[in-house]
Amino acid sequence: MRDGYLERALAGGTEAMLNDGTVVAWESLGVLAKEHRDGPAASSRPFAADRTGFVLGEGAAVLVLESEETMQARSAQPLAEIVGFGASSDGHNLTQPAAGGQVRAMQLALADAALEPAAIGYINAHATATPVGDKVEIDAVKEVFGEHARGLAISATKSMHGHLVGAAGALELAITVLALQRRRLPPTANLTVPDPDCDLDCVPCRGREAPGLEYALSNSFAFGGSNAALIARRA
Repeated sequence: MRDGYLERALAGGTEAMLNDGTVVAWESLGVLAKEHRDGPAASSRPFAADRTGFVLGEGAAVLVLESEETMQARSAQPLAEIVGFGASSDGHNLTQPAAGGQVRAMQLALADAALEPAAIGYINAHATATPVGDKVEIDAVKEVFGEHARGLAISATKSMHGHLVGAAGALELAITVLALQRRRLPPTANLTVPDPDCDLDCVPCRGREAPGLEYALSNSFAFGGSNAALIARRA
């Protein structure tokens, strides 16, 4: 669309992995959560001291991407504007993330949007609730945002909808757009005892109003070191 090849596109993902064979395969990697003492619904616990892994989810999300001119021609009202994109591939390890690749993806997104780090008011984190992954992402956020990281709201919506794998990025961007539109931050569910290493504002347990929210970032970091970050502006 930026280069004039397209006026409109559908972008999204869908995933249905809740079958015995797939669950066993994920379990063999040692990344699935153990059932929490408070029951299965409390087992997805990003940024929590007692997190044990992620909970698989199923679902789909599709976004309509459209040029401003095409949108105006049909008198449509935008939900948000995508202003920045960054991607990197660190190839560090099949299952273990590396902060360096995540840092580069976020920095590229900020550069693409021509924004200073202080412009971002909310991050929808990739955080899957694995013991290693959440801390690495927090470390990457601290490196990219410096002192502003202390004033950033960061939440992991996977705590509520689970890890949709191939559909996760699309769903989380859709949630980020709604957060911008409504100026209300989604919480990180089950964050009753935060990990001391995840010491930023992770919006524990309850959502809250964000009256000045203008820009938000959504992170997606896949196995194998494939990292992507998108920045959206409130319409």
